[in-house]
Amino acid sequence: MSPVRKYSRKRDAILQCLRNTTCHPTAEWVYSQLKPEIPDLSLGTVYRNLAAFKQDGVIDSVGTVAGLERFDARTDSHCHFICSRCGSVIDVEGMELPESVVAETGRTLSAQVGGYRLNFYGYCQNCKSKNS
Repeated sequence: MSPVRKYSRKRDAILQCLRNTTCHPTAEWVYSQLKPEIPDLSLGTVYRNLAAFKQDGVIDSVGTVAGLERFDARTDSHCHFICSRCGSVIDVEGMELPESVVAETGRTLSAQVGGYRLNFYGYCQNCKSKNS
């Protein structure tokens, strides 16, 4: 069970910023978006709140892309495409693993699978056309 955290205007702004984008941002991106409207915001505050949201299960981490952790407000099971050149992270809509794969994973590990994240890697449409 996640702890009840005291309301904070900064914390709320950080979470809303993350929920209002699909770019799977870094902490630095969130900071740069909010700093003009919250002048006393620190990058440390952004990092601490993202870590707390992640610990509480409010957000997920996509992982490290180009050396920076990327965050996702979507916590449901879904797939991502990560561009190996530009580092963009894109939700792959409409693709779900078959239930048989999820169930077989649980049987293989003698575990209960509660969700999954699947990442595809390659070149996004923009970077692919630059290769042509």
